[in-house]
Amino acid sequence: MKNDSSVVLVMSRHVRSAVAAVLLCLLWAMASTRAHSQVVNSTQNPLQLALLHWYSANLVPTQFGVAYYPAGLAFDGANIWVATNNSVYKLRANDGFLLGTFALVGQPTGVAFDGANIWVSQLTGNTVTKLRASDGTNLGTFGVGTNPVGVAFDGANIWVVNESSNTVTKLRASDGTRLGNFTVGSTPVYAAFDGANVWVTNLVSNTVTKLRASDGACVNGLCTFGVGRNPAGLAFDGANMWVANESDNSVTKLRASDGLNLGTFPVRGAIQPNGVVYDGADIWVTGYGNNTLVKLLAANGTVLGTFPAGNGPQGIAFDGANIWVSNFFTNTVSKF
Repeated sequence: MKNDSSVVLVMSRHVRSAVAAVLLCLLWAMASTRAHSQVVNSTQNPLQLALLHWYSANLVPTQFGVAYYPAGLAFDGANIWVATNNSVYKLRANDGFLLGTFALVGQPTGVAFDGANIWVSQLTGNTVTKLRASDGTNLGTFGVGTNPVGVAFDGANIWVVNESSNTVTKLRASDGTRLGNFTVGSTPVYAAFDGANVWVTNLVSNTVTKLRASDGACVNGLCTFGVGRNPAGLAFDGANMWVANESDNSVTKLRASDGLNLGTFPVRGAIQPNGVVYDGADIWVTGYGNNTLVKLLAANGTVLGTFPAGNGPQGIAFDGANIWVSNFFTNTVSKF
């Protein structure tokens, strides 16, 4: 009897295992049927949902509305600041959410970030205003030259390009004290810093001026370097300065150490190239005249792509992941 009961016990275990297996199969079939019933007009296998596939992504840039005539842009490490006709907008960079609008008179134009504050040039006010980046509090307005446009930060000071004075003004960032006023070429518009020197484009002179940031002097006796016709925006790539030539539809690459011209490259797909920015690998240029954004390989100026922007793309900035462009005539900024 003892041996017979053992046989029955073993058999009952096999029966229980078989029943459990059948139930698991039924549950799997029900789940599979439900999964299939919830996939509508799909060509994908629902059992491959965890696999990565290429898909047709939306390549159209996202646009965010701002006020009239957006021009200069700057990134503060978390947010994008946009100068418009009568105010400055603060947009959260990750999603474009509007964090604040700060009224300024005098046609805000250029924007720069000094690590804690935003500096904005006011074209018709002949001033620059310092806003605290955290909350937009106005920390002071300072007089500069006539019709200030571009603004650049050199790590300690703010440089303001005065279009109608043919000068750049150097202000101490901590308190706005004027440290100097330096003559450059005819109709200067924008500035960029290369780690030691400030470069300024001279729209009518077809030149750029290089000033030593410490004292505004010429470097090794050389101040001026020829580029294309009507140079506008410029950007530093870590070794070279890139200059957009509006009337030539080209960019010029200058070696920052000595100003040697390393080449002029046609910006195919862009008319009136204006704004320039470097993203760590490539150069991006706005085509103000035909509403485009063009990407160039920094190594040799090869055009890598052309993208549609808004009407009158002008200012440009890089936030570490995306390119932002101000569209002067559509009152928007685009995020690429």
